[in-house]
Amino acid sequence: MKNDLVYLGHMYDLACKAVGKLEGKSRADFDADENLQFALVHLIQTIGESARRVSAETQSTYPAIPFRQIIGMRHRVVHDYLDVDFDIVFSVVTKDLPSLIAALEQILPRDT
Repeated sequence: MKNDLVYLGHMYDLACKAVGKLEGKSRADFDADENLQFALVHLIQTIGESARRVSAETQSTYPAIPFRQIIGMRHRVVHDYLDVDFDIVFSVVTKDLPSLIAALEQILPRDT
């Protein structure tokens, strides 16, 4: 579980970064900013890579975290990089990552 906490913490940190990058930005801002699009794709990819490294035992312990879907999204952006759907990227960051952040906050130890 110790290494799993590192990966879960990494998922949390990256999800917060991704959500933060869109803070105060509209969909039009996102559509007009290729660097932002690429940054968010990379963060989603890395969140998925961290999720992939969480042990199966820990994954099954936390069913509120959709590990399979997170890892699947990583595979999509890595292997299907010519056909990244930025509608999905925007939706993941604005709708899915906030709930992932909330779920991870319930698991990760709080700094005191």
